[in-house]
Amino acid sequence: MSSRNEGERIVFAAAHVVAEDAHTVDWDATLAFRHHLWSHGLGVAEAMDTAQRGMGLDWPTAAELIRRSAAEKAGRICAGVATDHLTGEPGLDDVLEAYLHQLDVVQEAGAQPVLMCSRQLAAAARGPEDYEKVYGTLLDRVSEPVVLHWLGTAFDPNLAGYWGAADVPSATRDFLEIIHSRPDKVDGVKVSLLDADHEVALRRALPPGVRCYTGDDFHYPDLIAGDEQGHSDALLGIFDPIAPVAARALARLAEGDTAEFHRIMAPTVPLSRHLFSAPTYYYKTGVVFLAWLAGHQERFVLLDGLESARGVGHLAEAKRLAEVAGVIDPDLAERRWRQWLASR
Repeated sequence: MSSRNEGERIVFAAAHVVAEDAHTVDWDATLAFRHHLWSHGLGVAEAMDTAQRGMGLDWPTAAELIRRSAAEKAGRICAGVATDHLTGEPGLDDVLEAYLHQLDVVQEAGAQPVLMCSRQLAAAARGPEDYEKVYGTLLDRVSEPVVLHWLGTAFDPNLAGYWGAADVPSATRDFLEIIHSRPDKVDGVKVSLLDADHEVALRRALPPGVRCYTGDDFHYPDLIAGDEQGHSDALLGIFDPIAPVAARALARLAEGDTAEFHRIMAPTVPLSRHLFSAPTYYYKTGVVFLAWLAGHQERFVLLDGLESARGVGHLAEAKRLAEVAGVIDPDLAERRWRQWLASR
């Protein structure tokens, strides 16, 4: 894409699913929300952590979600490949076969694969050589360059020791060895460790042409803006609720107006840090709450009843910060907020 403005970033919003109840997806509203994201020029990252993958969204439903969204495709779309349909205590070969099964589904749907971290691989692997075996085979089998996803323990405690080491520097070394062994098969890496210094160091150590998609929902404006040695693209859960504001900011960045980019984005950071506060994996509750306040769905309901994961005080502050950031209409939000309080 040689015609692409050098100031532009490739940006995916990890999108939530709209639930009818604790067990059922509202497909029309879910797909309408993807069109909302595409309408603002953002890509859709489908069936990722934000969509309650591993926390309410099972693999058969995720596969249907991927197929439906890819069939709509009004902009960029990538989709998560994992091993979450496995049961019991699978071995490495079982994990690899599970990855390959989901990879086939995503590739056949026409979405770019994102190789997500696997809880089952974290449990089965005994060292970096096991990760090399699984990921090396996967990369040899992909039909197009993929995104490798490193999700930190703040998002999923079951992923401790991923890439074969307990400490982040050693894990980073092992991660980079996999990437450098097959750079033509890796479009980019998506890093969600909430450590900006680590991301910048990793970004600078990647092979030429391999992107870094920030997944840091605490420090994303600085990482996207970058420095004299490069920048991060983005694959972020926070871009689900802040899509219109983020789109305006990114347009200014593409024009070279970094100061205005930061001015527009700055009010979204306190909101993001609040939504992603510990326990971070419950951020989905706040994301869906804001989608409801903004009028994108008719019910404040999550799969598995996860709307109860955050208390009234947390949600009240999310509403306040979202109004400050300009991502919800205050009048509509207030009406829905009062309606919800009265129903409790």
